[in-house]
Amino acid sequence: MSSSPVGMSWNYRDYNKVNCLDRHAQRSPDKVALIWEKDEPGTEEEVTYGYAECKAVITCNQGLRGGRIIELKKIVDEAVKKCPSIKHVFVAQRTTSKIHMSRHDVLLEEEMAKVSSICPPEIMDSEDMLFMLYTSGSTGKPKGIVHTQAGYLLYAAITHKPYLDPHQSLTLQVKPIGSQPDFDPHWSLTPRGHTDWHTARLRSSCDELLARPLRLMLVRIRGYGCSLYTEVNYHQAVSIWNHDYSLYIEVQYWFTLSLIRDHSRYWETVERLKINQFYCAPTALRLLLKYGDEYVKKYDRSSLTTLGSETGGICIAPRPSEKEAEIIPAIAMRPFYGINPVLMDEKGNILEGGDVSGALCIAQPWPGMARTIYGDHQRFIEAYFKTYPGYYFTGDSAYRTKEGYYQITGRMDDVLNISGHRLGTAEIEDAMDEHPAVPETAVISYPHDIKGEVAFAFIILKDETVHPEVVTKELREIVSSKIAKYAVPDHILVVKRLPKTRSGKIMRRLLRRIVTGSVNDMGDITTLDDPSVIAEILDAFEKYKAKHPKF
Repeated sequence: MSSSPVGMSWNYRDYNKVNCLDRHAQRSPDKVALIWEKDEPGTEEEVTYGYAECKAVITCNQGLRGGRIIELKKIVDEAVKKCPSIKHVFVAQRTTSKIHMSRHDVLLEEEMAKVSSICPPEIMDSEDMLFMLYTSGSTGKPKGIVHTQAGYLLYAAITHKPYLDPHQSLTLQVKPIGSQPDFDPHWSLTPRGHTDWHTARLRSSCDELLARPLRLMLVRIRGYGCSLYTEVNYHQAVSIWNHDYSLYIEVQYWFTLSLIRDHSRYWETVERLKINQFYCAPTALRLLLKYGDEYVKKYDRSSLTTLGSETGGICIAPRPSEKEAEIIPAIAMRPFYGINPVLMDEKGNILEGGDVSGALCIAQPWPGMARTIYGDHQRFIEAYFKTYPGYYFTGDSAYRTKEGYYQITGRMDDVLNISGHRLGTAEIEDAMDEHPAVPETAVISYPHDIKGEVAFAFIILKDETVHPEVVTKELREIVSSKIAKYAVPDHILVVKRLPKTRSGKIMRRLLRRIVTGSVNDMGDITTLDDPSVIAEILDAFEKYKAKHPKF
């Protein structure tokens, strides 16, 4: 490695396309690479490595999601008006509907038929940009995190093998849908804005000299339709970049899905496609908790061997470990090879031993770490390296058990100081979530003349028929018994929904602006799923204040 602004770079050149796709297409062209889980159950399509080799889609004439038609081409047209550098728009035919085609539009299928299926790969330097992913904006203005070719690909591959242990058969014979496949169907339910959506496409094969084929031949199941038909707002965005990444346009639109199907789509798909590995965001599971277990238990889930939450390259997880080593649910547990986590106190001192809590930092660089924030490297330094000089600050707090296992306890920017007691909002939320009538909560800090800060909790009720007064009383008792009396929220407000990014993260900063009277300065809300939720919560808050004159 040589030096760089963040302390590392890799001197290496890579054929990304060859490693991830071409070698599989040559060796096993009929092997299933993707299963496209469409909008309606039972309409999935298998895509082989041989077919995937020549497929490139910019947009479609229309999209189907949640039983509705989405006018994707019209959204792209609006974006192109603001980006004059765009010369051509390739349009694939997702539906049979006719659409308006302007002078720069090209039918993708017709254009692909004119060219060779062989496309020589471009040689990339190890530190060339692999992809840029904007953060959700749940805590501030979205950041364009930059990952590079060799480091990210290598780390995603070498962590994938021991954690998910995919198997492969190079003599695969494609079987009909519904029969037990000769491969490991791995379903990663992550949207395009999440790191794992990209990593899912990169985990195929790295350098065969490293550790057998590291980027492994793993069948991905991608749900381009709507996985959950629920009363929840979905968001779609179209992104267009200038050739030099200097201009980014995102056209957003929202629509609400009605309750037109039960909440068992995940599990129906697991049974139908015999999925072995199920990967999704914790947010999705929290949403499904609201509807009970009956939608889960009605389907056969015996094919499942691995459950996981979304991620890119893994740093801390229960595996790898000794064969019979214990696994503790909901705890990250063990650092991966080469990952050196440390816990820091408020003064920047390293905390030794077990049964301690502190800021989670990484003591040395690793291949998959981000390289910069696009266009603002100083912000990258300040966000991740300035708080604890010489260490990468994850932004999370963590607890290390007596056995040395790590448990992530919450974001450090969500910490209360109540009468001298430092307390993470996540601890209060976890306690309140134990109430059977409360599927979701969000706790923020609120200024107090005497205590300094107090907790203000927003809760969603599972059943609107329950009495809010009874539930809030029981919630206060739970927090008092689980944590301490000082942790009991001074205020508990019942709302119908919480402000979330389109990736499902709660935007607590917006809740804080509402209760502190700063609604005229909400900051950047471009990633907010549905802006109408602000007015909805504000209305509930005004009614709450009217009932509590001393607020």
